[in-house]
Amino acid sequence: MKEQLIRKCRICLLLIICGFLVPVSKAAEHEKPAMFWTWLDYNPNINFDSICREMNYLGIDGVMLNAASPDEYRVAIPIAKKYGIQVIAWLWTMNLEHDRDKILKEHPDWFSVNRNGKSLADTTAYVGYYKFLSPVVPEVKDYIKQKIQSYCEVEGLAGISIDYNRYVDVVLPTTLWPKYNIVQDREYAAWDYGYHPIAIEKFKKQYGYDPRAQKDPSKDLKWRQFRCDQITEMANMIADVVHAYGKTMAASPFPTPKMASRMVRQDWGKWNLDLVFPMVYSNFYTEDPSFIKDCTLENVRDKANHTTLYCGLMAKNNDEMFVDMDEALNNGAQGISIFTIHSLQDPKIKERFRAYTAAAKLKKEKNNGTLSPIQGHKVENDPFRKVGIMKLITQKIQDMVKAENPAARPVALSKYKQVDNYDVTKKYLVKDKVSKKNFYVTFFFYGDILSGWNVDPVPPNS
Repeated sequence: MKEQLIRKCRICLLLIICGFLVPVSKAAEHEKPAMFWTWLDYNPNINFDSICREMNYLGIDGVMLNAASPDEYRVAIPIAKKYGIQVIAWLWTMNLEHDRDKILKEHPDWFSVNRNGKSLADTTAYVGYYKFLSPVVPEVKDYIKQKIQSYCEVEGLAGISIDYNRYVDVVLPTTLWPKYNIVQDREYAAWDYGYHPIAIEKFKKQYGYDPRAQKDPSKDLKWRQFRCDQITEMANMIADVVHAYGKTMAASPFPTPKMASRMVRQDWGKWNLDLVFPMVYSNFYTEDPSFIKDCTLENVRDKANHTTLYCGLMAKNNDEMFVDMDEALNNGAQGISIFTIHSLQDPKIKERFRAYTAAAKLKKEKNNGTLSPIQGHKVENDPFRKVGIMKLITQKIQDMVKAENPAARPVALSKYKQVDNYDVTKKYLVKDKVSKKNFYVTFFFYGDILSGWNVDPVPPNS
């Protein structure tokens, strides 16, 4: 009997080597992914047990945890498991975090370079912690690969979720422009990254010209796709490592593959992901829940077939939380991750959230473990048919008028007249018939969906 068993094992091993059999897939090894998640920073000094107890109560059964070392996960995982919570390591890749100062000091040549030739090793893009590496540098790939391996070796870790696997934002969401006192109605050199000398040489070898020689490199589709492809190579290298350890590969990218390609050179529909949690934070973009619906419908279409779609939402301590989740789950998302559980403070909102997660899980279970998009829903790209957004624009104009004249009557807007149209931008002129003031209203369509809007007063005598 023993000899037969040994012979059988030898035959199976031979068949695997020859390619006739494959090892048991990771899907067979893992429990079914949780439906509701949260992103969370781990600190050894926090009461993680209490947080896990709260997650369990609310129906959040997965956490993407950001810890500083593999050993911190080894402490956190048994606590989470006690409450039935799956743990995925939430790791930054191209933008350094816990190891930022060390790499800056030892390897300044690893960092991303913008169109002006400035390296993030000694310049700043938006904020000081934006220290993105260049994906074309071979040593960077080796460094990240070893880092991922060290986390994959943690027993009980369900998987890896990569974040900041991209370039610097060449375009920020419109609601963030005032914070940095900028306007990004097109791609500008200071925020256009990916011009590391190794990248330039690699592109020249492949296509025969230097992208910097063009009048406007931002219009070169080959150059844009080339940079997207470098990020895709990094993501799929990480996926190979994660899958080799039999763990789940996930990511937290920008809202849709098309939007991400334009805004941060992140073509994530081509990544070898098991789960994807696109960060569809409507308050960063159009400030209207319809943005979540549009993105989710696009993502159902553009994600890889083998990737399960979730939706990353900004946690809101009010009724909007439930509208946002409906927009995601009714249009094809299979679950939700919120940023973050700490934002849910109101006891009434917590109770509603708990009831919501329970009902959603039951609905999914009754539907054979999947949620189908509601038939007939489609992306609406005419901003004038989006009631919520038009109300927000009217209110913005009203606020601008009242800022000059607190006693001003409610605005009465004229018809919108298109005055400009370039790249992803459509610009309109509208007049308040009461105050006689004119305004420019600009709509942005990154990724072919309405992804932002802006209102500017027209200067007098212009």
